[in-house]
Amino acid sequence: MQNSIFVNMANYRFFIDYILHYCSAKTRHGVHSPFVYRLVDEVIYNVEKKPYTDKIEDQRSRLLNDPREITVTDLGAGSTLNNKRKKPIKTIAKNALKTKRVAQLLARLANHFSPEHIIELGTCLGITTAYLAEACPKAQVITVEGCPETAKVAISSLNQIGIGNVKVKTGNFDQVFPDILAAQRQVDFVFIDGNHRKEATLNYFRSCLPKIHDHSVLIFDDIYWSEGMKEAWQTIKDHPQVSLTIDLFFIGLVFFKRDQAKEHFKIRY
Repeated sequence: MQNSIFVNMANYRFFIDYILHYCSAKTRHGVHSPFVYRLVDEVIYNVEKKPYTDKIEDQRSRLLNDPREITVTDLGAGSTLNNKRKKPIKTIAKNALKTKRVAQLLARLANHFSPEHIIELGTCLGITTAYLAEACPKAQVITVEGCPETAKVAISSLNQIGIGNVKVKTGNFDQVFPDILAAQRQVDFVFIDGNHRKEATLNYFRSCLPKIHDHSVLIFDDIYWSEGMKEAWQTIKDHPQVSLTIDLFFIGLVFFKRDQAKEHFKIRY
């Protein structure tokens, strides 16, 4: 009973946050920054279908119908949905995969910024990873999954789709991420989707700072997931090295353009 009340309260807060965001957010017509206007107009609102979409969504469908059970190792903040150790793959696909809309947006953003290296924290079953890799076929994609059995399913998914520019690493983000960053000359494009705790999120953010450059892009998932995540997002916005942020509610984009005055945007998406 207490768990049910907690979930309902969390959903209520999330709904209120969404309504508040929607009422205060702007479309491209309310944006006065040329950089943000072009990004919204040409990338965020551009829903043109890409040639790789069908094969990735076919794989999503297979996962949504896969009855096999795997043992889930949850190293992050956990889930309020079916939080048991043994879970069918189809349940994980239903509850944990990024929606087609968000995954395709991430792909468009990656394609637009043309990074040499992409880092993803939170592989899940590999669908968003596939979108990032297909959108940037010349980039090296490194993705990290905390759960070994989930990572195996993701690797199988990527192989079935025919993707070859991804390295899947398994382990605790706190241990694996520093090693990945140490091997990078600079940070180009990072999508952080896992361990939705305030301090963990801020640690990942701070770890990237020594290697950011003017064209670096950090993307944080679920910035309204909890009070802690909202606080983390505000701290990131306030950081002196951050010049511009775009709040799309479901994800937050962070930029480090030294020639730009500090600005924050809420965009209706």
